[in-house]
Amino acid sequence: MVLLNSNSNIPDDVIQRSFNGECTKEDALLLLDAQPLELFSFANELREKAVGNTVTYIVNRNINFTNMCVGTCGFCAFKDNGNGRYRLSLDQIMEKVSDAAKIGSTEVCIQGGLLPNVNLDFYQGILESVKSEFPDMHIHAFSPMEVYHAAQLSDMSIKDALVELKRSGLDTMPGTAAEILSDRVRNIICPSKLKTAEWVDVVTLAHKTGIPTTATIMYGHVETIEERIDHIITIRNIQKQTGGFTEFVPLLFMPYNNKIGEDILRSGKFSTTGLEDLKLHAIARILLNTHVDNIQASWVKLGKKLARFALTCGANDLGGTLMEEKISKSAGASHGEYMSPQEFEWLIRGAGRDPKQRTTLYRDV
Repeated sequence: MVLLNSNSNIPDDVIQRSFNGECTKEDALLLLDAQPLELFSFANELREKAVGNTVTYIVNRNINFTNMCVGTCGFCAFKDNGNGRYRLSLDQIMEKVSDAAKIGSTEVCIQGGLLPNVNLDFYQGILESVKSEFPDMHIHAFSPMEVYHAAQLSDMSIKDALVELKRSGLDTMPGTAAEILSDRVRNIICPSKLKTAEWVDVVTLAHKTGIPTTATIMYGHVETIEERIDHIITIRNIQKQTGGFTEFVPLLFMPYNNKIGEDILRSGKFSTTGLEDLKLHAIARILLNTHVDNIQASWVKLGKKLARFALTCGANDLGGTLMEEKISKSAGASHGEYMSPQEFEWLIRGAGRDPKQRTTLYRDV
């Protein structure tokens, strides 16, 4: 493969380091200043080299079991400890899993707020119930923050908690609660949440316990461009150590119905532009080249048209059907809660790519 053409303004040494999976922070800053179409073309070539012409999606269901939470995250619009609060019973959770199984879902993604009066037994009870009735259903559940919280309430080490969760049926974990892996940012947007080193510790231990995870970044609020790059390089460093990340998912900050968003809107600023969103997907592909093959464009966050365009900027996955989505919707996302497999295939073919349904671990269905 010829990377870019002879008219490219990107220096050859930057291209070569990126090709070898050794793109530096300085290289990334230079690339972000390049002509956008050059950046997108470069990311697209690396994507083609890594995964070919295939774009994947998964048939899954989100289950957010409670919106009650003891957390104090300033970006959250989902938490409700008032009249709108809810907590699903185990029977209600199982009904949702059953509905997912009926339409051919291969995964349920289970997450919720941090409850003050539950320990690890609560999380194990969900896992064991799902596996007892639906042994082939992949359970993708419980963020690093939820695991950290459950371990604390159970007076257990993170390692022991992960071992117990895996034994109860946990297959993989979402790499959420990462937000921006910078303590400067975390002290502003989520001061009571686990710190950067603690997030890294939970995820690294999960990988070593045999629980793969995704990796995410929530961008477009108070972080700098440099902090975004540092975050992605942190993900790369973990992957070099463990190989446990299945994908990287940029998640655009939703600014409505939350304190951080209200401050941004009051200032008259937009969180990001569409061009900036695409550039982040492209630079993630370049920084993670040879390390994390799958870059997801979230149709819930970006909208379907921009997510499809991201497929020409380094992304190769569009995420899941979901069936329901409460967290982004509560913060102002307006792109829907469900997308059918037929629409996924239409969108992907419309981008000139080959659609393929996948499992959580990116295997063929």
